Amino acid sequence: MKIIVTGGAGFIGGNFIHHMVNKYPQYQIICLDALTYAGNMETLKSVMEKPNFKFIKGDIADREFVYGLFEDEKPDIIVNFAAESHVDRSIDDPEVFLKTNYIGTGVLLDACRKYGIKRYHQVSTDEVYGDLPLDRTDLFFTEETPLHTSSPYSASKAAADLLVQAYHRTFGIPVTISRCSNNYGPYHFPEKLIPLIIANCLNEKPLPVYGKGENVRDWLYVEDHCRAIDLIIHDGRVGEVYNIGGHNERTNLQVVKTIIHALGKSEDLITYVTDRLGHDMRYAIDPTKIKNELGWEPTTLFDEGIKKTIQWYLDNKSWWENIISGEYQKYYDKMYVGR
Repeated sequence: MKIIVTGGAGFIGGNFIHHMVNKYPQYQIICLDALTYAGNMETLKSVMEKPNFKFIKGDIADREFVYGLFEDEKPDIIVNFAAESHVDRSIDDPEVFLKTNYIGTGVLLDACRKYGIKRYHQVSTDEVYGDLPLDRTDLFFTEETPLHTSSPYSASKAAADLLVQAYHRTFGIPVTISRCSNNYGPYHFPEKLIPLIIANCLNEKPLPVYGKGENVRDWLYVEDHCRAIDLIIHDGRVGEVYNIGGHNERTNLQVVKTIIHALGKSEDLITYVTDRLGHDMRYAIDPTKIKNELGWEPTTLFDEGIKKTIQWYLDNKSWWENIISGEYQKYYDKMYVGR
């Protein structure tokens, strides 16, 4: 089995590569990543010399390159993590999100159509559903919830989902889609909430919290997410959408205070900042379908997962300090240029 994992030098994609390379030594795992600002080769350091792993630098929106890759590698499965994913950046510059998240998905699907694959899996997000009111804790996103996006980022992901479904219905491409809640864990890029708060706490810097910090997210430990995708690509029904959620809802302020207390810092570091435009209030996923069909359930509760995550950042300071300083972007040249 040969699997191309796009966006595999990013946070969730990188964790998925670690999971697959180590669990399936008989598979060939190929990481395709453009190494934009969030791609980090150091995330893949421990698998670089594995005989069943290969890294290829490239852009999923580059049609000629992608077709050449498919022709050379003849993959069985594509797992598409490649995406611009930071909402704030999408508000500042929507165009790059359209190129990667929508056009790039279309190029991959065209390559699948031309060269054939056993499964194309699209990694999506619960943000395509919009948000839920804070005072209706009985409401959850299901796979039947209408798409109702709030940002250029979520709109680009919803558009990609619709394109994937259209290629399945029109051309018969064997596809699956997963929509996950907020992930956290090792290798999370430091501009996202949890790693940002950890790093700023350790450096005694202000901890920025949007609005009043009352926005609610359903937090999913990244290793649980990787297990779910593993199950979907092997046993999920073609053409189906699967929601992946942790039932670990917390307000942003609760998350921030949990990290502060775990690190023995002062809540005086909290700094409330102007809220994000179109900021969704609550995300909450109902994962009943994937539990019933594939037997998946999250195994890591938030209180356990956040301790493991904080410890990882304490044990791997050089990884995130290199990102903050910009040194991580030199790693590819160090590893590959001139070799």
